[in-house]
Amino acid sequence: MKNGFLFVFALLAAIAFAALGGALFTVDQTEQALVLRFGEPVAGRGLITEPGLHFKLPLIENVVTFDNRILDVESPNLEVLAADNQRLEVDSFIRYRIIDSLKFYQSVNSVQGANNQLGSVLNSAVRRVLSEANQQQIVRDERSALMAKIKQQADTEGRRFGVEVVDARIRRVDLPQQISEKVFGRMQTERQREAAEYRAQGSEQAQKITAKADRDVVVLKAEAQQQADQVKGEGDAERNRIFAEGFGRDPDFFAFYRSMQAYETAFKPGETRFLVSPRSEFFRFFSAPDGVSTPKAAELSPAPTQKR
Repeated sequence: MKNGFLFVFALLAAIAFAALGGALFTVDQTEQALVLRFGEPVAGRGLITEPGLHFKLPLIENVVTFDNRILDVESPNLEVLAADNQRLEVDSFIRYRIIDSLKFYQSVNSVQGANNQLGSVLNSAVRRVLSEANQQQIVRDERSALMAKIKQQADTEGRRFGVEVVDARIRRVDLPQQISEKVFGRMQTERQREAAEYRAQGSEQAQKITAKADRDVVVLKAEAQQQADQVKGEGDAERNRIFAEGFGRDPDFFAFYRSMQAYETAFKPGETRFLVSPRSEFFRFFSAPDGVSTPKAAELSPAPTQKR
């Protein structure tokens, strides 16, 4: 009897504990909860935004939680035709948050469902807004204003799902791959043409500088040679004047000096061969200091030959 009572008590305690566990739930700081009773929100406590421990009726009520942080939806590269018929690839995204949990739950049910719906909304808004602008406005001039328009249109559509679009951005705008290759090819050809033009201009300038330098070298050499010849001629004239003046003062000394210069020039060591008589006029100063006196007969007679 006692064992049966303990068993029943344990069973009731387990049931009570399970019921109590099913009646309590927690809401995290990054979440908001929706308490539903047979699919409808419970009056007075259907929406829970305060974090902490909360109560619900087990087996009758269920809780659906949603993220209350800012969420984002990214659009893959979308090809857009601008107002100037220029095809562009646009990479964009939006950020949103849930402001009406019940409408969000009833329309899209989950964050994944919202992302799918908002992705289509973003693509439509991007196409509508960018189709009214040209490439220059999209890329540079009016990019901020265009992003504001996309945000406004996406927010208007997103309100139907219980969300608020807080930001919309165009991350990148590019030309399609084929068009980009053609543009890059034209740019490369243009740069090569400019490079060839600059090289031709540089070569022309180099030739002009080289020709001018060669001309200057010829002129400088000619002027230098002219000055050298002039100085040399003046030096030769001065030398001849000095020699003439010296010859006029002392003809004998001048003749002696010129003979000494002739001896110095003729008798270079190891380079001179002479086959000439010692009595030649060239050696007159060897025979007599004045170059005129006749040498003695004894000095000019051959040496006696010794008999053996």
